[in-house]
Amino acid sequence: MRVLASTILAIGVLSTAAPARAQTYDPNYPVCLHVYGRGVSYYECQYTSLAQCNATASGRAAQCVVNPYFAVAAYPPYQAPVGHYRRHHRRVY
Repeated sequence: MRVLASTILAIGVLSTAAPARAQTYDPNYPVCLHVYGRGVSYYECQYTSLAQCNATASGRAAQCVVNPYFAVAAYPPYQAPVGHYRRHHRRVY
């Protein structure tokens, strides 16, 4: 009888657990706005540049962050530079 009661209790506890949250960042945009509020914090990933995001964040409890999940290869304007660049350093004594 105790096994049945503990099994029912375990099923009840597991079924009332909070659902998993979806991915926070949208991989289609390179910049996200992290908005802070009273007890809430969320991301708005809908900006194509830091300047655009900073204009929206101005005067708000928010901060612009670079999206770590942005798919760089999908967008031609964000391709890596072609060729080899070499830095020359001077020795400082």
